[in-house]
Amino acid sequence: MTNRRTFLTVLAGGLLAAPLAAEGQQARKVYRIGWLGVAPPTSPSFPRLSEAFLQGLRDHGFVEGQNVIIERRYSEGREDRHTAFVAELVQMKGDLICEGGPAHDCL
Repeated sequence: MTNRRTFLTVLAGGLLAAPLAAEGQQARKVYRIGWLGVAPPTSPSFPRLSEAFLQGLRDHGFVEGQNVIIERRYSEGREDRHTAFVAELVQMKGDLICEGGPAHDCL
């Protein structure tokens, strides 16, 4: 009888403590990447460059919308927009800022 009572007490205590242990676990960090495209997203090379970038992230365990957020800006070769977007991305205090796309695609 004692063994059964002890077993039930331990089992009930474990079940009650399980939600507390789950709450104590920290959520995984979601990283923020600033992407500054020189070329517009309509340029011929954009799909290839974008997919290569996203595949590289996936290869290292980063999936957009799950553990990484990508803030995209496109200067389309305009220096004034480029400078403003760089400042904006820096102010976001992200984890990484990337620049991509050949400038000649903007012509």
